[in-house]
Amino acid sequence: MNNTLLIIEDNPDNFYLMKFLLEKNNFNIIGADNGIDGIEMANNNEILAILLDIQLPEIDGYEVARRLRKNPNLDLIPIIAVTSYAMVGDKEQAFKVGANGYIEKPINPDTFVSEIVHYINKGV
Repeated sequence: MNNTLLIIEDNPDNFYLMKFLLEKNNFNIIGADNGIDGIEMANNNEILAILLDIQLPEIDGYEVARRLRKNPNLDLIPIIAVTSYAMVGDKEQAFKVGANGYIEKPINPDTFVSEIVHYINKGV
């Protein structure tokens, strides 16, 4: 079974923490630090799910999700917004553009992996 996750995150500390927690739980991780590279990686790799920051350089996570959802090969791939955007309406906006899940930063290291697994299983 494919267990590769794509993390699109521009903050190296956030990327490292997510990568560490997920690799510790037998996931393979690939990553991009901007939306354009993230879209390219999603289109060119076999992935189980995409963890997507909203505040990204070049294009934001909302636009990344919109573009990913236009690719029929990625229709069934869960997109999980992992973001510090936590204002009223941000979660709804993430779902509106195609996200299947939403996790607020700072992430909780004790529950993060189980939240990711929940959204992956929900999307299957």
